[in-house]
Amino acid sequence: MKQTQQLLDTLKQQLRAQGKTYRCLAAHLALSEASVKRLFSERTFTLERLEQACDFIGLDIGELAALSRAAQARLQALTRAQEAEIAEDTALLLVAISVINGFSFNDLLDYYALSEQECIRKLAHLDRLKLIDLLPGNRIRLRVAPNFSWLADGPIQRFFQLKVQQEFFNSRFNADTENLMVLNGVLSRASNQKLQTLMGKMYQEFNQLMKDDAALPMADRKGNTLVLALRQWQYPLFKQYMK
Repeated sequence: MKQTQQLLDTLKQQLRAQGKTYRCLAAHLALSEASVKRLFSERTFTLERLEQACDFIGLDIGELAALSRAAQARLQALTRAQEAEIAEDTALLLVAISVINGFSFNDLLDYYALSEQECIRKLAHLDRLKLIDLLPGNRIRLRVAPNFSWLADGPIQRFFQLKVQQEFFNSRFNADTENLMVLNGVLSRASNQKLQTLMGKMYQEFNQLMKDDAALPMADRKGNTLVLALRQWQYPLFKQYMK
């Protein structure tokens, strides 16, 4: 099942790279767009349908499998030293996060007050760190795996905890694009582990939605930040009352 998911992830990446949408693929397969989305989400492609989809993007199944294997060799994380190098340069961190989220060179220039020369320098720096390949024409090819993540308690995570966390929570969270839930309860260790599993699924769902939206123009997408946290923890204020 894992290999099937990897193949379908690669198929979606190839569709995006060629500027082809689910709607285009649906027309090729003589299906509705909703049916195609369901094929991907439920991983119910038949071999015949997969062959047809590969034909649509000019590949055979063997070539798709080779691309899938190459993708698995991509970076899943940076070293602590690499993260520290990025965290020390705010502009470099901004560019790194943006390209991981699908920004092109022109997107970077449109959204940020960076000169073309500075933008190229930052991208070249990320190329040296093996985070991306900077191709002719300032095209960007990511070298990170779909499950790439920053190191737990690493330089990037600490940067956000120290410099971004307070600003992030400085909101009433009452807009229709915001939501804040704070829950507190007494749970067993087994229930704690179950919640962590659910958090992992939410992480995967967030990444999947980001991939699904990658074909949309940047004007139709806005930055979203999701924070999931769980600790066996009680408010320090209450500790004085505990036996």
